[in-house]
Amino acid sequence: MRALIVLSVLTVAAVVFVAVAFVRDSQTEATVAEECPAGFVRANVALPEPKDVKLKVFNAAGTDGLGSRVSTDFANRKFQVEKPENSDKTSDAVATLRYGPKTVGAAHLLRAYFLDNARTEYDEAREDDIVDVVIGTRFEQLATTTEVNQSLVELGQAKLPPGSCAE
Repeated sequence: MRALIVLSVLTVAAVVFVAVAFVRDSQTEATVAEECPAGFVRANVALPEPKDVKLKVFNAAGTDGLGSRVSTDFANRKFQVEKPENSDKTSDAVATLRYGPKTVGAAHLLRAYFLDNARTEYDEAREDDIVDVVIGTRFEQLATTTEVNQSLVELGQAKLPPGSCAE
């Protein structure tokens, strides 16, 4: 009998909560996209699913096979991965993410795989939909799924780069 009372109270509370949420909903009106000022570039800040992210790994650590290993790790996490290459220069970073306006959200997602320890290099003139992942000498491993999710919460939403507006 006691369980029935508790269940009834929880049901009534849920109905009241849903009703209040509908009444207070401030997103009922359609929003109009803002005009993009002259000279600004449209950028995609939407957070994609890994399966929708194209990336290319560059080994700038000088460690044989590292680019291939990191590419495989990303492919196993459902990313679209191009054939890795060795970089001409060595990097002392964990990683550097190079990207353009079409991949702002994708680069933001990839930052979480490096626990926000990757450098970022935005190029507004870049027109492709690929993020370059340059692995440096301080790289150890990609974050686990749990760590990525926690990092995404800490990172918040992707920010528009200077001189850009949302698509």
